[in-house]
Amino acid sequence: MTTRRQFLKSGTAAVATGIVFCSCGLLRSAHAQGTSQQKLPVMVNGKRVKTIDVHSHCVIPEASKLLGPAPAVTVRGAEDAVIALDKRLAGMDAQAVDMEVLSINPTWYKADRELAGQVVKIQNEKLAELCASKPDRFAAFASLTLQAPDLAVQELETAVKKQGLKGAAIGGNVNGEAFADPKFHPVWAKAEELGVPLFIHPQGVPELNKQLAGNGWLTNAIAYPVETTIALSHLIFEGTFDRFQKLKVIAAHGGGFLPFYADRSDHACLVNPGGCNPNIKLAKAPTEYLRQIYFDSLVFTPEAIRHLAAQVGAGQIVLGSDYPYPWQLAPVDHIFASASLSDDEKADILGRTAAKLLGMEA
Repeated sequence: MTTRRQFLKSGTAAVATGIVFCSCGLLRSAHAQGTSQQKLPVMVNGKRVKTIDVHSHCVIPEASKLLGPAPAVTVRGAEDAVIALDKRLAGMDAQAVDMEVLSINPTWYKADRELAGQVVKIQNEKLAELCASKPDRFAAFASLTLQAPDLAVQELETAVKKQGLKGAAIGGNVNGEAFADPKFHPVWAKAEELGVPLFIHPQGVPELNKQLAGNGWLTNAIAYPVETTIALSHLIFEGTFDRFQKLKVIAAHGGGFLPFYADRSDHACLVNPGGCNPNIKLAKAPTEYLRQIYFDSLVFTPEAIRHLAAQVGAGQIVLGSDYPYPWQLAPVDHIFASASLSDDEKADILGRTAAKLLGMEA
């Protein structure tokens, strides 16, 4: 068993390379979850499956420093955010994860164009370096300066064509502006042209902070899935998915609350036509758009996986852990425990669907 002293000592190697791993989630009691029962290589019905975790986080210290002092961190486990590469790989092995697709939560949307561009440039370069050093274990989603869509278009093209990154990670909105706003259309058009996915990861809803204050860390437990639900709903109801029919979107945390109460969306305009824009004619029912969105598997239980698959289709679910913080220390196990899934569906969720999305070998 690794001691805290040993862990912190080994973490200095990661600092030297400019890679610090972190996450968005609350560090639950690790002993309550244990380690994965599945081991590498993961086998489904006697066949090897490359497990690909699309939801794992990191921070690049050099870039973060450009944004100034960060707020005090109160999340338990923050002292363990610095992880040496060998520790990271050991953690992946313990979770039976072959490959992580790294992403960085966007904290630079409020910065001016030049500063945010510098932050993004450093992050994408460092991510590319890490992935090139361990191409069998790491891939990454690029960062984008979304508050400057024209710059974001350039960053995305560079990231994919020159740096080998697999798409981009974005928030749930840009300073309160919904992704359905036409100003962002050039970014979605470029992602569609390149054939790469956009990974939506929420940052919180500041307008709800007062109501969510109190016990339970509701700013994360409730506001994060609410933000994702809002982001996806705008993309549906404003016709963005009709405009960009080949756009690939992956939603973190199982897509927030939307897949678990999606049918209400089909009734809203029927009940209150005045609350809907008569000039927007959707090509299909709102719930049907869920079948063209991808959702990570971070919903914790086989029953939640069963419901998610019933709503969106098992072929739209990809593996996600929120590593390194243990929201789910054994992200592979609850897929195997899902009796509702066939072996082929399990293999797809564990890695085959993600491999196809990312344009890599399964």
